[in-house]
Amino acid sequence: MALHPAGRPAELAPPATDAAATAEPSVAGAHATLTDADAVMARSVLSATPSLRLRLGDATVDLIESHAVLPDGTVVLAVDAMTQTGGLLVATRGRPGAVRLDVTQLVPVAVRSRVRARVRMLGTVRRLDPAVLDSCDGDTIMSLLDLPPVALWAFEPVEVGLGRDSSDTTVSISAYRTARPDPLAADEAEYLQHLTQQHADVFGQLVTLLDPALTAVSARVVPVAVDADGIVLRAEAPDGHTDVRLPFVHRVTKSADLPEGLRTLLAEAVRRDTSAGSAPDGVEHS
Repeated sequence: MALHPAGRPAELAPPATDAAATAEPSVAGAHATLTDADAVMARSVLSATPSLRLRLGDATVDLIESHAVLPDGTVVLAVDAMTQTGGLLVATRGRPGAVRLDVTQLVPVAVRSRVRARVRMLGTVRRLDPAVLDSCDGDTIMSLLDLPPVALWAFEPVEVGLGRDSSDTTVSISAYRTARPDPLAADEAEYLQHLTQQHADVFGQLVTLLDPALTAVSARVVPVAVDADGIVLRAEAPDGHTDVRLPFVHRVTKSADLPEGLRTLLAEAVRRDTSAGSAPDGVEHS
């Protein structure tokens, strides 16, 4: 039995035919140049994080399980208007760029160098207009219903910044507005934990796709990311680490497609097992 996106058992036996999967460099050391890719990352970080930091002038407060993101990228904040933070929101509402949001995304497993991305946003806050619900899908409405039963504020971004590794880019507002989160972003941590805790045999087969020279000098290999395009394995050594992305043959467009993406990688692992000792074609280290 194997990983199912909804947490239910699913068959993950390798198919009879070989897959055309190849391994490619991880995103860990790369600098994104496409604004759309940065926008998707920013939206993914916001959709997956359970908390964010709200800055109002010199005041800072951490909001936990108190935000949701609308389809157009508007961030809805649940803050009691009768609290000090609520009072500051009242005082700053309608002022362009007067409110700042900060989110730090961590690798969802226990490894060194866990910071994956940082998103910073400047925006204008107003009371949420209930009419926006008419343009929301069912999942978005449910996320709003899960917020604390206090005043809801609409944070409209006027500036979005994304930091990854040593890069720091500005995401265009139009790209941010039209982007959608990666389809696996919200459940990535669950997928990775399920893979390592419940399917060590499957993970062990994926590790065989790495360069044997790399795994030979590594203390351990850990899955640190999974998204619509593939899974990233981290080979940890005493003096550092190397991230390697194993791309899916076909991009995953919904969470239900994840088992099929893993099946193709397992098929490639089985094929390569017959020529163990040779490095996978196209593998590069970061």
